[in-house]
Parts: sequence; C-alpha cells; structure tokens
Amino acid sequence: MFGKIVSDLMIKPGKSPVFENPDEFGLDYEDVTFNANDGVTLSGWLIKGGSDKVIIQSHFGVQCSRCGYTQEGKGMWKNTLWTSNIHFLNHAKYFVEAGYSVLMYDLRNHGNSGEGTTPWVTWGTEERKDVLAAVDFIANHKDFENASIGLLSICMGAASTTFAYGMEDEIKRIPNVKALIAVQPLTYDYFVKAMGIPSAFVNSGNKYNEEKRGVNLTGDSFLPYAKEVSVPTLVIQNQNDPMTNMDMVKQYYEDLKVEKQILWLDLEKKRGAAYDWLGRNSEEVMGWFNKYLN
Repeated sequence: MFGKIVSDLMIKPGKSPVFENPDEFGLDYEDVTFNANDGVTLSGWLIKGGSDKVIIQSHFGVQCSRCGYTQEGKGMWKNTLWTSNIHFLNHAKYFVEAGYSVLMYDLRNHGNSGEGTTPWVTWGTEERKDVLAAVDFIANHKDFENASIGLLSICMGAASTTFAYGMEDEIKRIPNVKALIAVQPLTYDYFVKAMGIPSAFVNSGNKYNEEKRGVNLTGDSFLPYAKEVSVPTLVIQNQNDPMTNMDMVKQYYEDLKVEKQILWLDLEKKRGAAYDWLGRNSEEVMGWFNKYLN
C-alpha cells in the first residue's frame, strides 16, 4: 500500500492541464505538434517573436504543463509547491518583447502531449527524447534555419536535457544550440529524502516502481551526464528550497565542463518560489541568453 502511494506521488502524472494560452498574454502563436524518435506525439505552442533567436522551454514534471502549474485540482497538496498558480507565459512574454521566439511544449504524459512508451514519469530518462525532438523541430523549421537556440530547462526539464546530452549524441551535433539555463536540477533520491518520507516508505516506493511499473529511479540519475553538456550553462537555485539537497546542486554545477555560472536566489522556503521568480525577473535570464545567442 505505502509503496503505491509513494510511487503515485512521485511518478504518476498528476493533473497537469494546459490551463491558459498565449492569447491571454497578448502573444501571437500557433499550435504545433512534433514526434519524438520513439513515435510519441508532443504538443506545444510556437510563440512568435524574432526569427534569429529561439528559446525552447522544458517544464518540470508530474503536476506541470507547458504553461506552468495550477492549484486547481491539487487538493490538500495545492500549497505545497507554491501558494498560487505559476504562469510560465510571463517569461515567454519578456522573451518575445526582447525579440525571441519561444517553443513551449508538454513533455510526454503531461498536458496535451501523448502517452509515452511507459505511462509513468521517469524523471528525465525517457523525457530526454522530448528535449531532442523539440531541438530537432526548431533546428529544421523553415522559419528558423539560421536561428540560435537557447534551452530553458526547469527541474525535470533540466534532468531531461542533461540526459539528452549524455545519451543522445545528435543533440551535440546541432550547432544552433548555444546556451542552457538549468533551473533547480533535482534527482529523485534527494527529493524523496528532502520531503521527509521515512526510508522504509521510500524503499517500498522504489520497489513498487521497479516491480510494478518498470521504472528504476535510484542512484545518481542524470548527475554522471553533467560533464557531457556541451554549451554554456547557467544554474539557478533557490538556496531556501526545502525539497532538494544543495550539495547535489553544487555537484551538478561542479561537474559541468563548460563555461558556467550559478545564481543562488534568496527566496521563500518553497520549491515553486524559483519557478514563479522566472516570470518576474528577466535581467539574469535575458543576460545569459543575450550573451550567447546574439
């Protein structure tokens, strides 16, 4: 029983609706779909700004979609992550105003995208294919043939992007990709420990994951692949985030072998504080992408 409860909490896709759209933010866009290399259909928005710079956003997992996080339908958990909805279209708006186009898409098993080859969230292992598909989609798009690409990868999006660099050689051969911002990278093991779940329950959840759902999330996750990331990387982390281990974040940063920087935020003691911060603070985010995409 406890194994299933822990497993459902961590890898069963929660309610992650696409709860708003770019029209509400005054943004010009088109609905797009594209396929990952295993045939999974991904759904997104191509928000139109300039033709020479594109940001690809990969969102966080389980209870998130391309447009962010809504408290609706989250029940007793609704204030655990953050105290209000998180609107990723806020930062899409400032990218567009700065002359960037933006691809916002739903990872497999989230939002309006299709079910993956497994219906469970794998914390980046399978979702890496979605990152590669999104990069391929933009790199081969007729309107962006010569565009520079920046990756905005949030939590599981950062894990997925790191897995992509470690396991998908093709992404390294796409010269258009110029920079990465990894927002609060997080491994599964540290997350469940930080949540205070008793080790017996964690072990039961891990056993259920592997035996019943074919997903093994134990170990170092994406950390061994940090050294494979091949573009300049900014790591953003709320130092008061209660759902992670700062030494793990530091290890990720230290293992990056590229030009890099880490931005420590001093925000409220909630994991969602940094995600909400993204939409309200453009200077550091735009500064990093402007440096490498211009």
